[in-house]
Amino acid sequence: MMGDEAASEEHQRSLSAPLIFFIVLAFHFASHWTDHFKKGGSEKEKEIQLRAEIKQLLKEANSLSQPSTFAQAAKIKRQAAAKEKELAKCQHLHAKDTALYSQVLFTSKILTYLILLIWFWSSPVASISQQLVQPFGRLLSWRTGGVQNNNIMVGIIPWLAVSSRVSRFICKLTYSK
Repeated sequence: MMGDEAASEEHQRSLSAPLIFFIVLAFHFASHWTDHFKKGGSEKEKEIQLRAEIKQLLKEANSLSQPSTFAQAAKIKRQAAAKEKELAKCQHLHAKDTALYSQVLFTSKILTYLILLIWFWSSPVASISQQLVQPFGRLLSWRTGGVQNNNIMVGIIPWLAVSSRVSRFICKLTYSK
């Protein structure tokens, strides 16, 4: 009976570490995607097009400097002003959308991390051979009971820290290409 319980706990531990890592990695990829959404996308193309149209209209209006073309130049300047308002509205909506995505992502990340912390607070997430993590064993086994069968029991807080660093590195490698 005790053997089955220990085997079940070992199986749960072996699955929880990669699952937590993939959750952290997913949040980092979502964060990079949100940053990419802030910087680019179809909204930016529309903004670039509007800026080009505004520039062209102002150039055209400035070329009409004769008294006989004053009315036509004023009409073109009003069109440019309307395009500038449309551009400002477009930028405002884009900023609002990205702020909402960032807020939802941040809130869900905090809630997920809190749930993981509560769930794995005093139980180990993974076990690593003591020889592999010789100087850092005590740091990694914080709140989990230390060493069992020459293996360091890794706690949730150190595992989240390591997972976060590794996933940040993977995201940088992925998005730097």
